[in-house]
Amino acid sequence: MAGHSHWAGIKHKKGKADKQRSKIFSKLSKEITVAAKLGDKDPAMNARLRSAIQTARSANMPKDNIERAIVKSSVNTGTNFENLRYEGFGPENVAVIVETLTDNKNRTASSVRTIFQKAGGSLGTQGSASHNFNQKGVIKVNKDEISDEEILELAIESGADECVTKEEFHEIQCSVNEIYNVKKNLEKKINNFISTEIEWISLNSIKVSKEQEENLIEFFETLEDNDDVQNIFSNVELNNN
Repeated sequence: MAGHSHWAGIKHKKGKADKQRSKIFSKLSKEITVAAKLGDKDPAMNARLRSAIQTARSANMPKDNIERAIVKSSVNTGTNFENLRYEGFGPENVAVIVETLTDNKNRTASSVRTIFQKAGGSLGTQGSASHNFNQKGVIKVNKDEISDEEILELAIESGADECVTKEEFHEIQCSVNEIYNVKKNLEKKINNFISTEIEWISLNSIKVSKEQEENLIEFFETLEDNDDVQNIFSNVELNNN
């Protein structure tokens, strides 16, 4: 996880994927429902919905689940979800950003604050932790889809800021405002994407001891178990082992 800050990027390495599959599907379904509710039901006409569906497929979410989530957007017309961000400092004083999707912000705020406090951390005001990060559009592509040379050339042509080839995937970074334009250009040659997300990438990662790391992983997992929490970012550098 060196140099990266998205908790979702390493949780699979920790052997949690199978255990949390239903939880992951639930959160992906919620994003699909909200994306379909806010825009067109046709993924071709709705970039957020198209990206949410592609992410769900990458997570091996069944087609029926995806279709049900889209239908749900028309059924639950009285439920309004909000994207809310919480910032603070967790165990070992690491900077943490928590992104949520909720229909009850009082419930979510109370739950997130309690999790931070029980772990010995504290929630702060907006901006208290985010100054430790850059917000970027991050598009991930499986290495089987395209070669290292081709993705670099395509990323440059598509208007991306950076393209990094990692062990299992290519990661294309761009400005937040350009993410769907860049994605549209990439789609001309790439059919399958792992994910398309706005991520908070730490400016300076901090290292912790093995014992401290275990405390942090427990904290991140407790946050992730909350149904309203969609994404967690921190400036700690965790091992992949």
